Amino acid sequence: MAVLVAGSVLAGGVVTTSAQAATAPAKPTIAAKGGFVMNNGTGSTLFTKAADTRRSTGSTTKIMTAKVVLAQSNLNLDSKVTVQKAYSDYIVKNGASSARLIVGDKVTVRQLLYGLMLPSGCDAAYALADKFGSGSTRSARVKSFIGKMNSEAKKLNLKNTHFDSFDGIGNGSNYSTPRDLTKIASSAMKSSTFRSVVKTKSTKQKVTTKSGGYRYMSWTNTNTLLGSYSGAIGVKTGSGPEAGYCLVFAATRGSKTVIGTVLKSTSVSARTSDAKKLMDYGFKR
Repeated sequence: MAVLVAGSVLAGGVVTTSAQAATAPAKPTIAAKGGFVMNNGTGSTLFTKAADTRRSTGSTTKIMTAKVVLAQSNLNLDSKVTVQKAYSDYIVKNGASSARLIVGDKVTVRQLLYGLMLPSGCDAAYALADKFGSGSTRSARVKSFIGKMNSEAKKLNLKNTHFDSFDGIGNGSNYSTPRDLTKIASSAMKSSTFRSVVKTKSTKQKVTTKSGGYRYMSWTNTNTLLGSYSGAIGVKTGSGPEAGYCLVFAATRGSKTVIGTVLKSTSVSARTSDAKKLMDYGFKR
């Protein structure tokens, strides 16, 4: 009687070995409620966990905020925006994360993108929405800008994403999924400006004061993967009472870039650990 053993040639001439089975990496366990990882070059899926379940996204929403700004035609990154009292009032009212913008200062669009993505400034998000929305009132411009965010989501054919805020402080229907957020980030990473901003660990920016002098603003990236994970190149943290702890992440090693998202992890350290596990897994796949 012929007995098949590991390494036997089966029908069709395929060789199976126990060694081959052993080399497949074990699927990691993560604390986050949802996760997704893909090969950024090919778009192939590498990991899923409730990848299409809609959840609150916290400040990872700001990836789309930046994407909308960078999609503007004839964009001048060095054009200046005067910081309005409404932006700082909004921060105080919501207890929101801040780029500590000072009323009356003139800051460039480029600087606002750093203030948006590094310290996760909701004041910077408001300033950008006010600048790039259309309308005769601030509320109309903000509404218009959020409309542009949803239009961008439609262009990417995202069925499980909707924005009702410019910064993730939602009003009941601000949601996405790990898969959709990863696709938004992958699309945003096509912009060299976006890539430069999100891989920056810290920056010191010279801004013009109300009186015509200048001051320096220092911002540090909330994404601790930068500098602590080999090859990390972005992307954005998020958190909130409903969102839990979120992280959209990307890293490049050799010719391979993996990009992904974890939503509703249990702590800052857990979301970082989740992301590292998923990137390790992605690079082994």
